[in-house]
Amino acid sequence: MSLSSASLPLSGHHVALLYGGLSAEREVSLSSGRECGAALERLGAKVTYVDAGRDLAQVLSALGPDVCFNALHGEWGEDGCVQGILETLRIPYTHSGLLASALAMDKAKAKAVMAAAGVAVPGGGLYSRHVAAADHVMPPPYVIKPNAEGSSVGVFIVREGANRPPQELVAPAWTHGEEVMIEPYIRGKELAVAVMDGKAITVTDIIPQTEFYDYEAKYAEGGSVHVLPADIPPHVFEKALKLSEAAHAALGCRGVTRSDLRYDDINDILVLLEVNTQPGMTPTSLVPEQAAQMGVDFDRLVLWITEDAYARGDAGGVARRREAPGQSAR
Repeated sequence: MSLSSASLPLSGHHVALLYGGLSAEREVSLSSGRECGAALERLGAKVTYVDAGRDLAQVLSALGPDVCFNALHGEWGEDGCVQGILETLRIPYTHSGLLASALAMDKAKAKAVMAAAGVAVPGGGLYSRHVAAADHVMPPPYVIKPNAEGSSVGVFIVREGANRPPQELVAPAWTHGEEVMIEPYIRGKELAVAVMDGKAITVTDIIPQTEFYDYEAKYAEGGSVHVLPADIPPHVFEKALKLSEAAHAALGCRGVTRSDLRYDDINDILVLLEVNTQPGMTPTSLVPEQAAQMGVDFDRLVLWITEDAYARGDAGGVARRREAPGQSAR
């Protein structure tokens, strides 16, 4: 049946809302989880909030939910680990499956797959953090980022003229893995594209109020200005949509994703940086904002994400291809 046919479409359905978790993005996940949980309750669902820990399999086995809404971000919750638990328990869950989640979280492997599919990605490569801290591995400016983190956690921009790389890479407090991705810095505009059920929604131009689009710019109130739809040349707008759809498909993603891109408006160069398989659902997040622009309010977006999990039946199944709420073919 269609869950959207009743006034309280999720009435009688038990949803386990996974949030919090173990990663450096815990606070973002708590915020996403609170927003999504409130929406699920407004839609009539019985919601059990699960602050996901190492005992997640035991907790979910005891709860026996109809579906899991995965609002976790970052390591463990977004990289295939939790998805593997849900597959084993045969509990339907939102967002991408195990393989796509693991692949998208590994920036180096994701770039290789996307490049093979014809998606323009930045150059650069993977380096030991100790090598990266010892000397410049490429002429500045360049970007250093953990190979498997999100929300701009652990990201550094090494500016032109910098005498040495950031020594935080070898500090005792570093917790973001032994390898880092280093890419040439691409000046210009920060763009984002949400993809629902394989179809791109629109393009946002993000103007950070900090030095770059870091954690604070993403999640603090007033941290960035979102120009929606982006004021960029039509051919760039269309290319951003197509690259995002191609990346979503190449990685095997499902449900909702968000692609991050950079556009050098002087040299007319557009590249796709990465795909986020579980994009933020906070009050400042881009995906809900883009959906709203297309006439899909927050509750309807959460309903669609939940319906999408149900449509696949058992965990790991393939969703029915259908038009997402508020979308039409371009």
